[in-house]
Amino acid sequence: MDAPTPPVRRETSTREIVALLAAFMAINAFALDAMLPALPAIGDDLGALVDNQRQWVIVAYTFGFGFSQMLWGPLADRFGRKPVMAWGVALYFLFAMACALARDFDVLVASRFMMGAAGAVSRVLVIAIVRDLFEKEEMARVMSLTFMVFMVVPVIAPTVGIAILQVGSWRWIFAFLGLWGLFVLLWGQVRLPETLHPEWRRALDAGAIWRASKRAMKDRLSMGYTLALTFVFSVLIGYLASIQQILGQVFERPEALGWVFAAIAAPMGVASWGNSRIVTRFGLRRVGHTGILVFAVSSVAHLGWHVAFGSTLTSFIAFMAVTLTAFAFSAANFGTLAMTNMAPIAGTASSVQGTIGTIGGASIGALIGQAYDGSVLPFIAASAACGMVALAIVLVTERGRLFHTPPEEQDEASA
Repeated sequence: MDAPTPPVRRETSTREIVALLAAFMAINAFALDAMLPALPAIGDDLGALVDNQRQWVIVAYTFGFGFSQMLWGPLADRFGRKPVMAWGVALYFLFAMACALARDFDVLVASRFMMGAAGAVSRVLVIAIVRDLFEKEEMARVMSLTFMVFMVVPVIAPTVGIAILQVGSWRWIFAFLGLWGLFVLLWGQVRLPETLHPEWRRALDAGAIWRASKRAMKDRLSMGYTLALTFVFSVLIGYLASIQQILGQVFERPEALGWVFAAIAAPMGVASWGNSRIVTRFGLRRVGHTGILVFAVSSVAHLGWHVAFGSTLTSFIAFMAVTLTAFAFSAANFGTLAMTNMAPIAGTASSVQGTIGTIGGASIGALIGQAYDGSVLPFIAASAACGMVALAIVLVTERGRLFHTPPEEQDEASA
């Protein structure tokens, strides 16, 4: 069992650290969600005339986000969190500007891939920083608070994109994304402490990285909860890839993107706040396992409702709000459970878990998006399937027992 996390001296308050880490996470939320209202204009300007082709503006970012995570974690375990975060966000700014200047759709997609690869530094290091500073339920509480602020972004990001399009072209959205990255970069350099414990600094060599990666991949909790999150995350990616088409073509309400997104995302933010309040009382497994049960049941119920009665915009919003609220309850707690035994290799473990979860989720999510055929059925059916698979993986990981804290973890918590 790993030793308790030693304290890190810091002058910045926990509240500001949470806000700063949420701002880092928001880099990626803005990069995905603010683009949704711009997809038709991007396609028209750059010659991507097939609707499903435009989804690659979203999906390419997610693939880049997944493929680079094995780079950022080992670098952060060797050189520290702050300098690696600075380089990653600086590259994010440069590739955002490349997207703003793109004159060809393929160039834009390639730049989006690289933009996602740079933005992945925030995902890896936010989790590593939280793991550096906090333990167990307190770690889950801080992660929930971070995600709570992060979840506010999907509520406002499409509206921000729409507002920018009212005064300028879609290229201005990329300029906004780059400037947001610069703002967060400067804030972090001034106020974020270096959280890597000196005794956990690891050599940057292939053998050390492989040993740390193998440890992360062989740990039952690490891989079990990572794979469960992969299938949950794929539903979110499929939703982001196809929601603009679903609203515009299925429900014939393209102008409703902003408020529909807010109606579905706002409960996710409330759930993240609620998770931060209840996880220390009820525990990671009780809350996280309840979340995945609700996710699976609501997604299957959504499919049953669609088959029996068809879908209206109201029913779609209601079912998706419940499903993605359950996603919020499961995501932070599953991420914490996956990191349970990973403290000395937090950066590399976060990279391994993020690479598997993001590439897997992006691949399945892309398939969900590309299955769009002018109806909402492919998305709803895929969501139900992913929810049931995620629940099955959790059952296997916990050896058939939900809501149960193993005795060794109870003993450690009481000590």
